[in-house]
Amino acid sequence: NRLLFAVTQARSSRQYGLQARVTPLRFAEGRLTRQRRGVCYQVQRYVVGGCEMLYLVTFCLPRFLDQDFDDKFITLFHELYHLSPAFEGDLRRLGGRCALHSHSQRAYDAQMAVMARAYLASGADPALHAFLRLDFAQLAHRHGGVVGVTVPRPRLLPVQEPEA
Repeated sequence: NRLLFAVTQARSSRQYGLQARVTPLRFAEGRLTRQRRGVCYQVQRYVVGGCEMLYLVTFCLPRFLDQDFDDKFITLFHELYHLSPAFEGDLRRLGGRCALHSHSQRAYDAQMAVMARAYLASGADPALHAFLRLDFAQLAHRHGGVVGVTVPRPRLLPVQEPEA
């Protein structure tokens, strides 16, 4: 209940390109503010139903839905694995120069494929992910359209430093 899901329209109909992204709504270690060049900033906050969101997960449509089932599942795991294990609004840091995908995004995605397949093999309820077996056109035909909420990427807002 602390993940905000949204959609954005893919800029082109090409198969390759951004499928999804996760945007943290806090700074390192869940901090609300961060200093940069002498200015204190806060990430724009989103509150839904009285609950503050920690992450914005956005899917690029129709591109994401037009992947095959395995690639959709790997994309889901790819994005969700970016969430900090502490689930405090920051991203998981893997260390090194490429802290978000380790040294190789290809190796990262291979690891996500193993995790996704293990999840499916563990007896996951197929009803929860059956819709992912359909592409954008099939979903639109079956349900009369595909509707989603577009949420702008949060801005960094300058704020006064909290008093110590």
